[in-house]
Amino acid sequence: MKANPWVVPILTLICVVVFSASTLAASGAVRCGKLIDVRNGRTLSDQIVNFDDNGKIISVTAFSAASAPAAANTMDLSQATCLPGLIDVHTHITSDPENSGYKGLGVSIPRSTVTGVKNARLTLLAGFTTLRNVGADGFSDVAVRDGINAGEIPGPRMLVSGPLLGITGGHCDENLLPFEFHYSAEGVADGPWAARKKVREVVKYGADLIKICASGGVLSKGDIPGAPQYTLEEMQAIVQEAHKLGRRVAAHAHGTESIKDAIRAGVDSVEHSSLIDGEGIAMAKQHGTFLVFDIYNDDYILSRGEKVGMLRESIEKEKALGRLQRENFRKAFQAGAKIAFGTDAGVYPHGDNAKQFAKMVEWGMKPIDAIQAATINAAELMGWADRVGELSPGRFADVIAVDGDPLSDVKTLEHVKFVMKGGVVEKNEVK
Repeated sequence: MKANPWVVPILTLICVVVFSASTLAASGAVRCGKLIDVRNGRTLSDQIVNFDDNGKIISVTAFSAASAPAAANTMDLSQATCLPGLIDVHTHITSDPENSGYKGLGVSIPRSTVTGVKNARLTLLAGFTTLRNVGADGFSDVAVRDGINAGEIPGPRMLVSGPLLGITGGHCDENLLPFEFHYSAEGVADGPWAARKKVREVVKYGADLIKICASGGVLSKGDIPGAPQYTLEEMQAIVQEAHKLGRRVAAHAHGTESIKDAIRAGVDSVEHSSLIDGEGIAMAKQHGTFLVFDIYNDDYILSRGEKVGMLRESIEKEKALGRLQRENFRKAFQAGAKIAFGTDAGVYPHGDNAKQFAKMVEWGMKPIDAIQAATINAAELMGWADRVGELSPGRFADVIAVDGDPLSDVKTLEHVKFVMKGGVVEKNEVK
């Protein structure tokens, strides 16, 4: 059979086109002297992270194996250690500790939104490229999220809850005003059907998740952190409604029984988890419920709380609770419960989120465990494991870099030198 004279030129052209597409697909790259593989808990040397025009990672390979076009268009972090962008799953982006206690009554929704814009930038520059906001008045966190998504303001990727849901007079209500004001916070809902309606309402106005108050709290007036607030029946109604609408549920719960009721109700995470007992830990493991322990801010509350206007009763509550929470954090970790990194930023200044890593190590974790809590674990809790939390193909090119080795000294994460979000450099202080 006679060969077609056009076959070889056509095949050659196809090969050239395919090669060009594969080598030119990368719109940029980052060369990392060291790169922490958070999933496998190991450090890789001299790696290159290639990403495309959409800010998604194409490949992570040894620099020596990289194609010439990619290597020629590379940001040089060869003297630094790279990690995936960090994740904080418990923040209050529109709050500042300087507005604690009665001072907070003078802060309007528009003003708190402006505060959120400031705090979003501080959080991003600290290396936290993703966060979950669990409580903000007036859907101010929705406005901040939407501004970030529109490219109008700098900030992390965000899932937001809008107003907190809780009982009349509970931790999620406003208890600083006297009776004659007849004021209830916008998230107050008593009874299963009222709670269901409130879930529908906050979803209508932009909530990505639902935050509820299962027990009393520290920074609220007149309630007891360990005392139950929402009943099991109310929480079951909330979780059922939220899950039906495709939203996850985070439950503020300090109290032992409230933690267990929240887990029984099917919440996706228990926040604070201060007085969890052995049974509660076992239940969390059985149900796959994430536990979030904000074990840094005890230091801030006890050292600065009174100065910034926190109520004296709040300081006393924290004194009674702080060490117990840290001890239970250690027990939960040692028992193998799923733990995600969440700090309660807003109780302490935003941008200091990474100070919690050292506390997690002090109370039982290795540095890699704490880093995993703020990367792959947090991404799983948010339902974003296919988007963020590790440097691997298909994820966003969210890259941070530090001097030194975080696996030896986790405090290096308090001094992030380089921040990239979705392939865009937000900060570069690497020398």
